[in-house]
Amino acid sequence: MAVKTSLKENISIALQSIAGNRLRTSLTSLIIAIGIMALVGILTAIEGVKQFTNDAFAGLGANSFTIQNRGSGLNFGNGGHRKVYPSIRYDQAERFKEKFVLPVLTSVNLQVSGTAVAKYNDKKTNPNLSVEGTNENYLATSGYKLAFGRNFSASELEHGDGVVIIGNEIKKRLFKDNDAVDKSIFIGATKFRVIGVFASKGSSAGFGGDKFCVIPVLKAKQIDPDTNRSFTITIMVTNPAALDATIGEATSLFRNIRDLNVGKEDNFEIERSDSIQQELSGQLAGMTIAGFAIGIITLIGAAIGLMNIMLVSVTERTREIGLRKALGATPSVIRKQFLIEAIVICMIGGIAGIILGMAVGNLIAVSISGSFVAPWLWLFSAIVLCTVIGLISGSYPAKKASRLDPVEALRYE
Repeated sequence: MAVKTSLKENISIALQSIAGNRLRTSLTSLIIAIGIMALVGILTAIEGVKQFTNDAFAGLGANSFTIQNRGSGLNFGNGGHRKVYPSIRYDQAERFKEKFVLPVLTSVNLQVSGTAVAKYNDKKTNPNLSVEGTNENYLATSGYKLAFGRNFSASELEHGDGVVIIGNEIKKRLFKDNDAVDKSIFIGATKFRVIGVFASKGSSAGFGGDKFCVIPVLKAKQIDPDTNRSFTITIMVTNPAALDATIGEATSLFRNIRDLNVGKEDNFEIERSDSIQQELSGQLAGMTIAGFAIGIITLIGAAIGLMNIMLVSVTERTREIGLRKALGATPSVIRKQFLIEAIVICMIGGIAGIILGMAVGNLIAVSISGSFVAPWLWLFSAIVLCTVIGLISGSYPAKKASRLDPVEALRYE
């Protein structure tokens, strides 16, 4: 009971001291708040980036791969440029789709533009639309779903008809809450009839958000001015366990289509969807470590500042410490009082820092992923960290205060 009473008294005295020195407490808490804000803010923003990348690749999953004419990584031995192989022609992509008889879904794609403008009557979009030619399997291989309308028909794909499936952002911009299906729009100088609208995926989807549209791949081939265009082929397997074997079969077939002899190397790249995500996850892990290191360095500075201010507090309150010792307070009681003060000040600053860090971090996270991020692990870690910083920063000043001679302390000033 005596221990509990002593602890209660220490907490009460510590709180009275904090209340009686509001300016000093505010400045000290501000130092801690800035450190915690840096830590929580950086890590919250990184959590937003993680959510962004996870959402971007969630639709593709781990059971698809893409055949393309260029590598995704940097080749540092070639001036930092990506490897670029001969273009994949339309006839090669179509031959592959016809001859690849395994149980897979194959989409043949052509990126036409990333700066297109869509118009409907007197309304038009910003010049930042992505236009891609593809076939009936795009929905499955890209992870998109239709909110309204239908997919391409076999006839439309065969004849390259002027039909289009638009993203939700285009629909809202041109039609607002009205029905877009069967309306005619212009994309650039070409007229298209809207046959479907994609369900919204938000800004994280495929890095292009909902500002995109797809047209039949043959139509894309007809309107693309690039004479050296290169198609990509995306294959989604029905059984993820068969992915490696499917990649092997696809490589063999495409080598034959490209007329590559046994001794020649592949002149195309096969990119697995999960390998891109793993690469990004590795980079984000590095970013997390760097962010944590920056936050810790900031908090070390905050801890040093807190220790200095607590030492000043000990000097200012020398007579108070001497009086308490003269009235029977033991060195242990004095030490606990100053430790509790340091921890309480740290907790005040820590809570303020968490709130500010969440606000700053989420400003970045929301702009990237479109949703609020709450990194609970880092929030609880910040609270524990505040307690540890309070103990470490307050230990030396508390020890110094507990060792003061009561007679000398009473004679101070």
